[in-house]
Amino acid sequence: MSVKSTIKCNCGQRIVARDVMQTGYYLRLFGPSFVYVKFRCSRCKKLGEQFVKQEEWEDGILKDIPSELNTDQKEQFQTMGPITLDEQVDFHFLLESPILLDKLTEGISLEDPKTPEDPQDGSLDADKPHT
Repeated sequence: MSVKSTIKCNCGQRIVARDVMQTGYYLRLFGPSFVYVKFRCSRCKKLGEQFVKQEEWEDGILKDIPSELNTDQKEQFQTMGPITLDEQVDFHFLLESPILLDKLTEGISLEDPKTPEDPQDGSLDADKPHT
């Protein structure tokens, strides 16, 4: 099972092909050889370099992972800023609201819904003896 390596800046940003300034091979006679990657981070603009073992190097390491969001949605989320603690608390209490749960289940339709009065559902009524 192959684990795909990624190259990250010290700030945490993933490095992709457009950030790379130079690549090269660092060949050694004994021990593993490395691929040298020099980059400028697109987030913090700092120069960085990293050595990746040649066995772990794949061309896909520097490919950008496609996002499910379009550019308008990305810009909208970037302008929103980080989620605050107050927003988290408000969301927590909204999840406990029965009105919200009803709204979430409005679009769901069950095929052949069973009711407690329906004898086919296998439920036991309190006034019927169990046999």
